[in-house]
Order: sequence, then structure tokens, then C-alpha cells
Amino acid sequence: MADNAPGAGGSPDTELASAVVLITGVMASGKSTVAQALAERLPRTVHVRGDVFRRMVVSGRAEMRPGADEEAAAQLRLRYRLSASVADLYADEGWTAVVQDTVLGAQLTEYVSLVRTRPMYVVVLAPDRRTVTAREAGRAKTGYGADWTLESLDRVLREETPRLGLWLDTSGLDVAETVDTILAGLDGARVH
Repeated sequence: MADNAPGAGGSPDTELASAVVLITGVMASGKSTVAQALAERLPRTVHVRGDVFRRMVVSGRAEMRPGADEEAAAQLRLRYRLSASVADLYADEGWTAVVQDTVLGAQLTEYVSLVRTRPMYVVVLAPDRRTVTAREAGRAKTGYGADWTLESLDRVLREETPRLGLWLDTSGLDVAETVDTILAGLDGARVH
């Protein structure tokens, strides 16, 4: 597949064909909603939900928590390898794979190296804490509590995560505006 850039006459549809797009950010930053909306805007797309691989473990699951043991870290690395492999397999068959997961800190660079498909795009959703708090309150599930606080995870995002790809403060954007911004900013989202 040709590696088209938007400025070189490629449209988002052709540029993203056989590509992988990773949507990441803290919990309640809008990853699932934005990934699904982006996938729905493109003609031949799959939405790879990274957390599905964690939920597939029936027994022996070690939850990732601050200060987690090596088993939890190993399971997280396996989850990332699985989602990267699935995304690559779909891209090999001409699909756009939109992967959505919480990939922060040094793990972002590691995840990019797991995906062999190019072009690959990384979009980091980085709304402010007030916006995340409001989104968390409106969700059916709860991501923050005794194990993870918004403050601790937001610190990892802003202070420990490498500035790869397109970083978006989506505090004032709705879902459609966020997808529009992603599609308009593909050059900035591309990683090598």
C-alpha cells in the first residue's frame, strides 16, 4: 500500500487503508468513543479494544495497579502484544485497525515498536482533569478509585509519556470535532 501523506494528494480514506491507528489516553479521556467514531468514518475499519484481551483471562488474572508485581506487568505486555498482532493482521488484509487502549509512559514507545504496520498513527487524548472528572461521572463503569487516581494517571500521561504522535486537548471538543481534528492532523499523528 502506498504511504500517502495528506499534503501529497492522499485522502484520509486512502492514507489510512492498511494502517494502524492507536488511540490512547487516561481512563475516561474518551478513547472508546473516539475510536469507535473514527472507525465509523472510514470505509473498511476494525476497532481493536485492548481491554478485551485482559477480560479474556478466566483465571489467574493479575490486575495492573500502581506498584504492581511482575506478573501484572507481564500480563499487560501480553495484552499489548496481542492487540498489536491483531491490528497488524487486519492491516495485512487491507483494513484500517483503530486500536484503543491505555498505553502511557515508556510503554507507548514499546507499543509502537510492537506494531510492524506502517503507516502507523498515534493519537493521545489529553483533556484537562476537570473534563476527565466530568466524563468519569457520566460513565457506567468506574476507572478511578483506591488503585488509580486521576491525579496519578494524569501525571504519568503528562510527565512520563513520550511526545509521540498527535496530542489533543479534547476538553472543549465533542466527539465529531475530535475525529475531524484527528483526520486533519494525520501528518502529526504519524510515527516511524
